[in-house]
Amino acid sequence: MIGKYIDLTILKADARTEDVIKLCKDAIDNNCAAVCVNPYYVELAKSLLNDKVKVCTVVGFPLGATYSEIKAKEAEMAINYGADEIDMVINIGALKNKELDVVKKDIETVLKVCRKHKKILKVIVETCLLTEEEKEIITKIVLEVKADFIKTSTGFSTSGALIEDIILFKEILEDNVQIKASGGIREKTLALQMIKAGATRIGTSKIIN
Repeated sequence: MIGKYIDLTILKADARTEDVIKLCKDAIDNNCAAVCVNPYYVELAKSLLNDKVKVCTVVGFPLGATYSEIKAKEAEMAINYGADEIDMVINIGALKNKELDVVKKDIETVLKVCRKHKKILKVIVETCLLTEEEKEIITKIVLEVKADFIKTSTGFSTSGALIEDIILFKEILEDNVQIKASGGIREKTLALQMIKAGATRIGTSKIIN
């Protein structure tokens, strides 16, 4: 059943309480892995899901261009409000600048918080903005720091997940880090292709039947 792969997501700025309530109901009904909501709705989602489905939220979202300490504080607060999983956006500009120590430290700062609380960290790399070389570099960094997942996209940039990126991730990571395909996945056929290529989570804003 495909539901176990799904992070059912609502991250739009104008999401209302009623939208989150519906999202959580749909996630329970379809046995989804998690719901992914903005930090403001973490506490509500936690109360609605009652640990039947994990609560995921985002930090440094959607640009990733803030201070590592702020990302870590966002993660800490979200976990305190009930988040089980954190999806953080990397410092894309630093990667472009080849400031790889900055990129690595940024991830490690948030990972330290997640490890302290025994929570999952997914690292959003925004593949649509990266060259092939940059994709390889960031994948190797994610492997080196031992994050739980690498994630393709925020869904707020120029495009979303591509099969070829999942294949690249899998070649480098093998079974050491999991893969979340996110952005533009709205059909079951595409979701299944992503899973076959190596994705273990699918981020989507709608139930895929």
